[in-house]
Amino acid sequence: MVGVFREVRRVLRDDGTCWMNMGDGYAATTKGAGGEGKQHTNAGSVFVDRSHSIPDGLKPKDLIGQPWRLAFALQDDGWWLRSDIVWSKPNPMPESVTDRPTKSHEYVFLLSKSARYYYDAEAVREDAIHAGRVVSYDGTQKNTGHENQRYPGAKPRDITVAPGRNLRDVWTIATQPFPEAHFATYPEALVRPCVMAGCPIGGLVLDPFSGSGTTGVVACGLGRDYIGIELNPEYAAMSERRIGRALRPNTYADQSDDGAGATLFNGEARCST
Repeated sequence: MVGVFREVRRVLRDDGTCWMNMGDGYAATTKGAGGEGKQHTNAGSVFVDRSHSIPDGLKPKDLIGQPWRLAFALQDDGWWLRSDIVWSKPNPMPESVTDRPTKSHEYVFLLSKSARYYYDAEAVREDAIHAGRVVSYDGTQKNTGHENQRYPGAKPRDITVAPGRNLRDVWTIATQPFPEAHFATYPEALVRPCVMAGCPIGGLVLDPFSGSGTTGVVACGLGRDYIGIELNPEYAAMSERRIGRALRPNTYADQSDDGAGATLFNGEARCST
């Protein structure tokens, strides 16, 4: 994975960002004895290699911590690790476990190629709880356990609460099934803020693990160009069909070769609005 993302960093703009999601897993032996195997998630599940023994440093039933291990490895390889975002799932996959809580979150990591990079905070501002409300300010600073202190020169005034607030790092997003895929797919709502904040309109989004094309559907729908790389020809074709239907639902046919919506070049699904 570090090698893959090293190539991503090579082709990324100097002011570009990388948003990485990966599920976690539990240490298990070849037959699963004493272990739990993969995490039953709806996106980015890590499959523990059951053909080998538990790696050094891990015990049976240990939570591997794979997302953080990869994030730290990428940081060591030169990426700036800028934020850990918790994807909270209100409808997680059920788990038949009785000795730990059910897993209901995953991580999305924001990484950058440089210390300064493109990030459109305005595009992903959240609604403020008291947006538009007028609050009276008396010019003092409230300190817990101390008397209020007045700022030098501060004057009482009315302040209008801003219409939005900066995007938080806990995103509550329900999982979203995709009938054509027999593997885990993440919801479009998880991709949308990443694209809106990390890529300008007319910019290019690259997904080195295209899968069913969720990132492509969102990117093209938001006016960005998209390149998806997928090793499995079946999944690549699935991405092509899905992106084509999303862009031109009334004209796209699964076996169309007229270039409508998306076309396939050597396993890369390319599209533009």
